[in-house]
Amino acid sequence: MSVAEAPEERAAAEPESEAWQPKIVAFCCNWCSYAGADLAGTSRLHYPATVRVVRVPCSGRVNPRFVIRAFQRGADGVLVAGCHPGDCHYSTGNYYARRRFLLARRLLEYMGIDPERFWVKWISGSEGPKFAEVIREMSAAISALGPNRKAREEE
Repeated sequence: MSVAEAPEERAAAEPESEAWQPKIVAFCCNWCSYAGADLAGTSRLHYPATVRVVRVPCSGRVNPRFVIRAFQRGADGVLVAGCHPGDCHYSTGNYYARRRFLLARRLLEYMGIDPERFWVKWISGSEGPKFAEVIREMSAAISALGPNRKAREEE
């Protein structure tokens, strides 16, 4: 065995759970949650780097198909974050989102995807620490569930 082969063999010998990090897609409302994510970043708060933030005009504009598509494209967890109810920039967008995603959880369960992989949270623009904490909690919860193997597209 040469010295060059040793790191590869060690990487192959590691259990998948140690090397694996959950991929999380976060759909964040432009007016509140995205600003909270930005505040978390500018405040240098630590949260897993495997989260991908998608800026949307309002949590009410997130179609459940976007959530399903994220799972199909390899996400292990999906977060929809919006303004607190009553504080929506568009008045009622988050009320629509709340109703829509109660049904989306049932649809995911029907598809065989654990509904615990899908979270909806209300995060204000001034709640950067809350955004970081939600991502850390979600990452830990998804890590306990393991990789998402349902509904993935063949690569």
